[in-house]
Amino acid sequence: MKHAGTHTIITERLILRRFLPDDAADMLQNWASDPRVQPEYGEPVYDTPEAVCGLLQQYLAGYARPDFYRWAIVLRETGQNIGQIAFCKVWEDCNTAEIEYCIGADFWGHGYAGEALAAVIDRTFSQTEFTKLEAYHRAANPKSGRVLQKSAMHRTETVERFRRLGESPDGEVCYCIEKPEQKKRKDTLYGYRN
Repeated sequence: MKHAGTHTIITERLILRRFLPDDAADMLQNWASDPRVQPEYGEPVYDTPEAVCGLLQQYLAGYARPDFYRWAIVLRETGQNIGQIAFCKVWEDCNTAEIEYCIGADFWGHGYAGEALAAVIDRTFSQTEFTKLEAYHRAANPKSGRVLQKSAMHRTETVERFRRLGESPDGEVCYCIEKPEQKKRKDTLYGYRN
């Protein structure tokens, strides 16, 4: 599978781009240190500048690999880093990736996560060889669930992560979208016909 890596995506209100060394302060202030945000997608709270810099160094080092997909979510209006969206798992043998995302609590309720997710789905299917994208949320995290419910993704019984572990989701709600579905959805939205 040929990979495209993390390339900049610009939406109406956001810039999705690679993390930069200067993102550390915004990460600490806006989301990485927030116990309302981090545990909801299975990450620890990074509550010191040193801890955030360590996390950021992992992200920056990851960009050396073409199969590393992690975008900083930046407000176009202010240039502030308010979260991140990434492929936390990539399965090359079936051209599938699992998406994770987080937005700082002070920025909840504005549709930023949904806007970022829609842009990543569109870019992935139009410019990479991925044929399926998956995500899940904990049933106890309805905010994350609303993002997926409003997205182009649809509910599914399980995702690749659980299939490979031989497990059934237990307290997780799974979603997916395949490339033909996205194309059909876009064709319908913009009035294209085959």
